[in-house]
Amino acid sequence: MSTINLSSEDRPNSYIGRTVPRPNAPRLVEGRGQYVDDITLPRMVHVAFYRSPYAHARVEKIDISAAQKVPGVVRVFTGRDLAEVCTPWVAVLAHLKGLKSAPQHPMAVERATWVGEPVVAVVAHTRAAAEDGVAALDVRFTPLPVVADMETALAPETPLIHPDLGDNLVFQRLHVNGDPDAAMAGAYRTVEATFHTGRHTGVCLEPRSILASYSRPENQLTVHHSTQAPHMMQNIIAKHLGLPEGNVRVICGDVGGSYGIKVHVYPDEMAVAAISKILARPVKFVADRLESFASDIHARDHRIKGRIGVDKDGKILALEIDDLTGIGPYSVYPRTSAIEGNQVVNLCGGPYDFTNYRAQTTVVLQNKTPTCQYRAVGHPIACAVTEGLVDLAAEAIGMEPAEIRRRNLVRDDAYPYTSAANMRFEGLSHHASLDKLLKLMDYDALRAEQAELRKKGIHRGIGLASFIELTNPSPFMYGIGGARISAQDGCTVRLDPDGSVVALSGVTEQGQGTEAILAQVVAEGVGVPIERVKVITGDTQVTPYGGGTWASRGAGIGGEAALQAGLALRENILTVAAAMLQAEASTLDVVAGEIIDKASGQARMPLSELGRIVYFRGDTLPKGLPRELVATRHFITSDYPFAFTNGVQASYLEVDVETGFVKLLKHWCVEDCGRIINPQLVDEQVRGGIVQGIGGALFEHCIYSEDGQLLTANMADYLVPMAAEMPDMVVGHVETPTKESLLGAKGAGEAGTAGAPAAVMNAINDALKPFKARVTAMPFTPERILNALGTVPTR
Repeated sequence: MSTINLSSEDRPNSYIGRTVPRPNAPRLVEGRGQYVDDITLPRMVHVAFYRSPYAHARVEKIDISAAQKVPGVVRVFTGRDLAEVCTPWVAVLAHLKGLKSAPQHPMAVERATWVGEPVVAVVAHTRAAAEDGVAALDVRFTPLPVVADMETALAPETPLIHPDLGDNLVFQRLHVNGDPDAAMAGAYRTVEATFHTGRHTGVCLEPRSILASYSRPENQLTVHHSTQAPHMMQNIIAKHLGLPEGNVRVICGDVGGSYGIKVHVYPDEMAVAAISKILARPVKFVADRLESFASDIHARDHRIKGRIGVDKDGKILALEIDDLTGIGPYSVYPRTSAIEGNQVVNLCGGPYDFTNYRAQTTVVLQNKTPTCQYRAVGHPIACAVTEGLVDLAAEAIGMEPAEIRRRNLVRDDAYPYTSAANMRFEGLSHHASLDKLLKLMDYDALRAEQAELRKKGIHRGIGLASFIELTNPSPFMYGIGGARISAQDGCTVRLDPDGSVVALSGVTEQGQGTEAILAQVVAEGVGVPIERVKVITGDTQVTPYGGGTWASRGAGIGGEAALQAGLALRENILTVAAAMLQAEASTLDVVAGEIIDKASGQARMPLSELGRIVYFRGDTLPKGLPRELVATRHFITSDYPFAFTNGVQASYLEVDVETGFVKLLKHWCVEDCGRIINPQLVDEQVRGGIVQGIGGALFEHCIYSEDGQLLTANMADYLVPMAAEMPDMVVGHVETPTKESLLGAKGAGEAGTAGAPAAVMNAINDALKPFKARVTAMPFTPERILNALGTVPTR
C-alpha cells in the first residue's frame, strides 16, 4: 500500500486537518434533503399502531370490525397475523455469560409488557385514515401485576414478567482485580456515595421512519430506512422474514439525527417490513413525537453505589462499584441491553492509575420502555461515578480537585497500559489534556473569582471531569458474541472519465459530517480537489459491506478504508500514467487532479485525459496493462479490541440557593481524538455532545408512575436543553494518533457527552460546598438541589 505523510505542518495543502464545508450542506439548507417521509411510491399505504395503554396486561380481545369499515382502511393486522410471517428474536450475546431474554415479536401476541408496545396495526391509504382506524378498534385487556421498581425486581415477592425465564434477572457480571478489601482496609480515608442517572431518550429531529416495498415477482424487499446500520438491518430483516439476504436492499438516505437511537431493531419497524411482504406493496411508518417517547429506546436508568479509598497523599488505592439498571421487559435486539451496564464496569476509574478494583453490574427486567445503547454508552454513568468519588476523596483529605487528578491520572508516557478493568489502552494524554484545560480556563484566576463572589453571597462552582471514550470497536464488541454486526467497513473509490472521483462507503451520514470527512480523505488519498469527489453512502446494493455509524467509528474505521482505497486508486492511476508518458511510476505523482513530475512539480497530464484514454481509447494502451480505475479496501482494527480516546472537561456555573436554579456560565473540553481530519466538525461534534450531556445532567428525565405509566411523554413535560440555557463552550485538542491505521483517527462523536454530566455535577456540588450539601441524582433539578439544601420537603 502507498504511504503518505498526513501531517498538516509538512503538507500545507493537505485536506487532512483542514476545515472544509460539508458537501451536503447547501442541499440541506435549501430544503432539498430527502428523508424517508419525503419518499412516495406507487400504491403506497401507511400504517398506524394501536399501542398498549397498560404497562403489563393480557390481551383478551381484539375487535377489528369497526376499524375495517373506516374509509381508507386497507387491512388490520394483529400480533398473531404477523407472527405467521416474521419469526421472533431473542437478544443475547454468547460472550456475556448468563445473559437471557424472552422471544419478542413485531407486535404483542398474548401480553403487552410496556406502555407503548404495539398491539394492532392498521393499514390505510393515508396516515390520517390509519389513525382513524386505530381509534375505532375495540381492544380489551386484563391488567397484570407491574414491575416498575428495579430495586425490588429480584425480590421473592415480585411477580415475574416472563415466567419461563425463572426470574427477572437479565445479566450479572462481577469483576475483581487485585485485593480491594485489603486496600480499603489500609486506606487513609474511604468515602462512598450512591449515584442515580435519570432514564432518558434521544429526541431525534427526524423520528424513526421506514418505508418497505416488497415485489412478489422478484421476491425483493426494498427498505428505505432512517437507520445507522443498513447492512445489519439487511441481515436481520432477511433472516426473520425468510428472504435471501441478497434479496433485501436497505437504503439509508438523509437522516435527521440518530445518537444511537436508530441502530436497534424496533418491533414496529419489523412489523412494517412484514406487512409489506404480506400485501406486496409499499408500506410507510413514521413515528410521531408522542409515540416516540414510549417506543424509542430509553437509556441510563442506573443506581450506582460507589466507594473509593485513598492514602494520605491522595493516591487512589481501591475503587468499588455496585451498579443496578432496569432495561424494560426485553433485551433489545441485536446489541442487547446488557452492554450499558457492562460498560460501566469497564469504564469506571478508567483515567486513573490504580490496581484494586471490584465492580458489579446487575441488569433486571421491568415494565417500562426497553433501554439500550444511546450516545456514549455507559460513559456518562461511569464518568460521573468516578469523578464524583474523586472529588469526595479530595474533600476528605483537604486536597484541591485538580491536584488529586494530577497525582492519579495515568502518565502520558506509561502506554501501552492495562486498566484495573482490564481495558487495554494504546496511547492517551490525560496529563497533557489536563494541563491544557487548566490553562484555557485560567483555573487559578477562576478560583480567586469564585472566592470573592462567595463573600458577596454569590455561589459559583467549578467542576472537573477526566474521561475516556471507547471508539472503533473490534469484533470483541459484538461479533464474538454471535451478532452479525460488522466491525469492519469498506470503501470503493472510482475515477470517472472526466477526472472526477466517486467514493462509496459503508459508513452512513447521520448529520455528523461523514460525507465531508470521507471526501477529504479520498481527495487526499487520490490527489484530487475535494470538489471533484462525490460520496455515496447508505445503500446495501452498491456500497461495500460495513458496520455503519456507531461508537464514533466513522472516521477511524470508515475513514481509514477510504484512505486505503484512495491510495490504491492513486497507484493504479500512476501505473497507467507511467505507460502513457513512458516514465517510471515512482517518478510521478497525482496532485490537484493532475499527473505531475514528482521532482519538478511540472504538470504532465490531467486525470480527465487519462480517463478519456482508458475508458474510450484503450486500444492505444499496451496489451496486458492493468487499467483498473477503481479500488476497494476494507479496514478493521486488529491490535487492540477498542481505540480509546480521552479528555477532560470543566464546568463553571452559578447556583441560586433560594430557588435551586442552575445557570451555566462556561464550559471547557480538551479532548484527544487522535488525528483530527476536520477541526470544525470535531469541535461541533464535541459541543453537540456536551449539550446532550448537559441535557441528562439538568433536564431530561423519563419519569414513570408506580403502575408503569410514562408521565413525561411529550415536549411540554420532557425537557431538552435549548440554546438560551447553554453556556459558551471552549474546545481544545491534543492529538495522539493511533498507530493501528495510517490515518491515525480514533473518534470524537461521544467525547462531549461522556464528561459533561460529571463536570456539571461536580460544579454544582462545589457551589454548594459552603452549605455542606451534595446532589448525586440526575437530573439535578431545582427541587433536588433545594432538597439537598434542606429547604423543601423530600417527596
